[in-house]
Amino acid sequence: MDRLKEKFIDYINDEKKYSSHTVIAYCNDLEEFLIFIKNQNIDNIKNIDYSTIRQYLTVLYNKKYTKKTISRHISTLRSFFKYLLISKVISKNPMTLVSNPKIDKKLPNYLHNNELEELLEVPNINTPLGFRNKLIIELLYSTGIRVSELVNIKIPDINFYEMTIKVMGKGSKERYVIFGNVLKKMLIEYISDQRLQLLKGKLSDYLLINKNGTNLSDRGIRLIIDQIVKKSSLNKKVSPHVIRHTFATEMLNNGADLKIVQELLGHSNLSTTQIYTHISNERLRKVYLDNHPRAKKGGKNDG
Repeated sequence: MDRLKEKFIDYINDEKKYSSHTVIAYCNDLEEFLIFIKNQNIDNIKNIDYSTIRQYLTVLYNKKYTKKTISRHISTLRSFFKYLLISKVISKNPMTLVSNPKIDKKLPNYLHNNELEELLEVPNINTPLGFRNKLIIELLYSTGIRVSELVNIKIPDINFYEMTIKVMGKGSKERYVIFGNVLKKMLIEYISDQRLQLLKGKLSDYLLINKNGTNLSDRGIRLIIDQIVKKSSLNKKVSPHVIRHTFATEMLNNGADLKIVQELLGHSNLSTTQIYTHISNERLRKVYLDNHPRAKKGGKNDG
């Protein structure tokens, strides 16, 4: 069974082009499942049926895994057995009747305009690292890109005439994001000055450079943002994804069409983008309750 696992991981990595994070998660999930199978004394993959899967899911629930984590485990097994079916290793798919648990949608965190402006004021732009750090926040907020997309931006990906950046999203899907004059000015200054100082004579196509003259990693970006937040007065968790949420929320609050926001974010399904409409609706509700005389507690009837 270990050999089947290895072939499956190669398949989702090389042919399906899943992200490295997804591949690692699927690999860990599958390892946990195979340990369970071994403990059940099942030595042939063909002997796994629907009841086996149900027993395994019960084990996961008993471990107090979240619905989101269990849902991912199910997705892993669904992909694995589908691969085995295509490869004709099995003739029946035990995952056919298995459905994902219904996950309660949680409203994404986002920053208010004054909070974002405070973060932008923290970095010391008189130093190459400080200027780069402010640029990171500005890039995330101005374009709404993912941190994985951010760290892979290369200089040739930026079109200053069209004011667009080519990024590679999930599933190796290429798209273009748009930026405005504020980011354009920062990018030009950074590329022509601070970036060269950070490179220290080294050559690189990557836009964002670390203090050693090489390209920044996902983890590096997260650490930079953590440090910026610590120096601010904000008392909340801020990640690159929170800034992405802020971009989407601001776009919708200012009248952008949902389909346009979906395209800019690189979402495959509109339902993923629709979560942001809940934030906009809550904001509208608050404005109404705070301002309309009929909404205020104890408001008088005009007769």
